[in-house]
Amino acid sequence: MDPILVLGGTGTVGSRVAALLRDSGREVRVAARHAEQRFDWDDPGTWTGALSGVHGMFLLLPDQTGLPPEFLAAARQAGVRRVVLHSDRGLEVMGNAHLQSAERDVRESGLDWTIVRPDWFHQDFETFFRPAVMAGRLALPVPAARQGFIDAGDIAAVEVAALTSDDLIGELVEITGPRSISFGEAVGEISRATGREIVFDGSPEAYRAVMRSDGLPDEVIDMLVAGFTALESRGDTVPTGVVEKILGRPGLDFAAYATAAAARGVWAG
Repeated sequence: MDPILVLGGTGTVGSRVAALLRDSGREVRVAARHAEQRFDWDDPGTWTGALSGVHGMFLLLPDQTGLPPEFLAAARQAGVRRVVLHSDRGLEVMGNAHLQSAERDVRESGLDWTIVRPDWFHQDFETFFRPAVMAGRLALPVPAARQGFIDAGDIAAVEVAALTSDDLIGELVEITGPRSISFGEAVGEISRATGREIVFDGSPEAYRAVMRSDGLPDEVIDMLVAGFTALESRGDTVPTGVVEKILGRPGLDFAAYATAAAARGVWAG
């Protein structure tokens, strides 16, 4: 079997995609700036080696990085026939123009494609939100709307299914966890699992204060607050049930994730 190229294979989801592919007996080529197979979105000279001999690829773009318009044409010319794009359920409401453009380019690429749009990750609380959890206070201007938090392992399993079978070709796959909870409820689950007191503040004022203390300019903060306000206005997420349909098993619940992550010492210290 030809190797499967994994772009974005060193991060939370991509590393799990690569591991699941290897576990299934597939040859995997992880390409990144500092991987054995060097790959740099800004250096087309690195694309040829990554794409050579590959018929399928997983594509996860770095934050705030657009998909170069010539990349998919280069992939098709190199013999790539299938692409699975990791996208985001909130791309419209949060105004992610990079991913919107990437989705359009993938659809028009002439390749067999699948686009996977997950909701917020469980693991966001051990990456982006970990400093706030450790400090005992998370401020985010989404006070009540429930999100479809989903485990990175479930996201990766769906994306591997899209890479290794024909069932999801031409599909836009929106995935959530098995139940929707608010950010405050998620913080409460982590608090219970760790025994650590953690306060959630959903006011825009608290979020602005935290972002200013981090050195963000007001115009950037305004843009972020507008996105989160739109997310709140969208209301509660209804679980899609797609993970269960594709994988034939329940997705991991947030409470189970929090208990396991606490046992691994994710929030220790």
